[in-house]
Amino acid sequence: MDTSFKILPPQASQQAAAVDHLTLFLLGISLFFVIVIFALILYFAIRYRRRSPTERPPQISGNIKLEIAWTLIPLLLTVVMFCWGAKVFVAAHEPPDDAMEIFVIGKQWMWKIQHLEGRREINMLHLPLGQPIKLVLTSQDVIHDFAIPAFRIKQDVLPGMYTTEWFVPSQLGEYHLFCDQYCGTKHAEMVGTIVVVSPADYQRWLAGDLSAVPPAVAGKKIFTLYGCNTCHGQYGPTLAGLYGRPVEVIDDHGRRRTVIADEAYLRESILDPNAKLVSGYPNRMPSFKSTLSEEQLLDVIEYIKSLSGAAQTAPYSGPSIGPATQPTDAEPKIENPPFANYRTNQ
Repeated sequence: MDTSFKILPPQASQQAAAVDHLTLFLLGISLFFVIVIFALILYFAIRYRRRSPTERPPQISGNIKLEIAWTLIPLLLTVVMFCWGAKVFVAAHEPPDDAMEIFVIGKQWMWKIQHLEGRREINMLHLPLGQPIKLVLTSQDVIHDFAIPAFRIKQDVLPGMYTTEWFVPSQLGEYHLFCDQYCGTKHAEMVGTIVVVSPADYQRWLAGDLSAVPPAVAGKKIFTLYGCNTCHGQYGPTLAGLYGRPVEVIDDHGRRRTVIADEAYLRESILDPNAKLVSGYPNRMPSFKSTLSEEQLLDVIEYIKSLSGAAQTAPYSGPSIGPATQPTDAEPKIENPPFANYRTNQ
């Protein structure tokens, strides 16, 4: 890793140049106006100083052209800065569909990282060159911030919810990873290393741990261990094709609405089943808030996502509340379906 002093770290991601250009433009505009304003202050202080106690300065009438100029020019500059900044911001929060997902859990004081193939890391993240990467981040305790200066990205990592950030590594090498949010006494030690390697080397690295268990496989084991398959797909709705679909729910205020079954929805459904009841199903599912760790939650959610092959565009809702129904051809029964598509409380 290059430890020499540099004003800016290397541009090691495809998004880094866009962020640098915007930053330099903002700094240039700020520097220009600082120089102009201080120069005018100095000029006016000398030019219009009082030369004797009896001096009476003449009255100066307004100048409409000057007032229009100093109003319109800053307005146009702020519009340019807003539009440019919005473009960079939106691009930084819209990962491509083929982005590789990697899970990150912040914990005092370390980063725990899990790849879809099962490899796990602590305070180190291996990445393939040129591959879009989507990080799904959450915290086990307090607010952290996952920052890679060489990639020009940083994202708050919050307890109780998922946040995401994405990038495309564009240079081989090792780069610094920091927590950019003060998170306790050892905050300064919550650092790590990003290792960007060729796609072939990355695949060899993934295959290097024969004991690695993919999250979806681990999630299926957890699902079976807690007996979730005794209800889902039988008394409750199957979860095949749930992820990414609209779901008709009744929230905790009794309002019926439609939500998208994304990671945040699935997580909430597991930890707080009462928050959004799937329309047409009774409230019997217990909460797993004190039962599952963040790693186990990610595993179960990944298992649910692995069943998304039957996704449909119509809102997902169940039958009217009543006796338990058996799966139909339109809603096939599956073995070991994951739990979070309906809300039940014991």
